[in-house]
Amino acid sequence: MSDREFDLLDELYFVQGYNYLKESLGWEDQLLMETLNTLYTQGMIKCLAGPDNERFDQVDIFSEGKDLYYLATKKGLMAHNTL
Repeated sequence: MSDREFDLLDELYFVQGYNYLKESLGWEDQLLMETLNTLYTQGMIKCLAGPDNERFDQVDIFSEGKDLYYLATKKGLMAHNTL
């Protein structure tokens, strides 16, 4: 796990929106999207359409990412806590 992936997972113990993540981490859109996509494809985070509305279909982070909310999965939390 890269330092950036670790830092992003650190923010996702609770549901967070894209804008919060961008502001909190201070990253450019491209970097945030790439890191979200990497964690999503590894099953480390899940995507939500709203704070209480999990998405179960396949999500395209690069086209939908700014409108979504994110949360670390159990797999992501376990990986985050073992480092």
